[in-house]
Amino acid sequence: MRYPDGGGLSARGRAKREAVRRQAAGWFAQDVSVPEIARRLRVSQTAVYGWRKRWQVGGEQALASKGPGGSRCRLDEGRLRRLADGLEEGPAAHGFGSDQRWTLARVSDLIARMFRTRYTLRGTANIMYRLGWSVQVPAHRAVERDEAAIVTWRRETWPAGKR
Repeated sequence: MRYPDGGGLSARGRAKREAVRRQAAGWFAQDVSVPEIARRLRVSQTAVYGWRKRWQVGGEQALASKGPGGSRCRLDEGRLRRLADGLEEGPAAHGFGSDQRWTLARVSDLIARMFRTRYTLRGTANIMYRLGWSVQVPAHRAVERDEAAIVTWRRETWPAGKR
């Protein structure tokens, strides 16, 4: 799961899942079968087998949440806000010429210029998602494109040809 707010589970979501694992630990101590625990908790048996294995080695503490996964972002919240403001200004404001499209390479260069931190294109895409931006391939359209003629064609000519 990835969302613009950083992705993954929130602290509340992690706590909720940890409570489920701790409930399973209580049933492990009562020697309840794995399929029965999976049925009661509405989780897969594979997950319960993994929890039981961790519980046998380290007790209930082994089922505690380890916190959010993945590495920390090298840009703090203040820098992310500055980057978002920079993206809103547009590429031309940052010397990328008259083409008003942000590419991953351009955003990566902007991050390097602003914060002296290099990101891969994949890492840059993750930051853009976190900021609520989507990574898309721009649609190339002819300068001579006549929108009114296209609407008319879609409404009248195309349906007639489908009959």
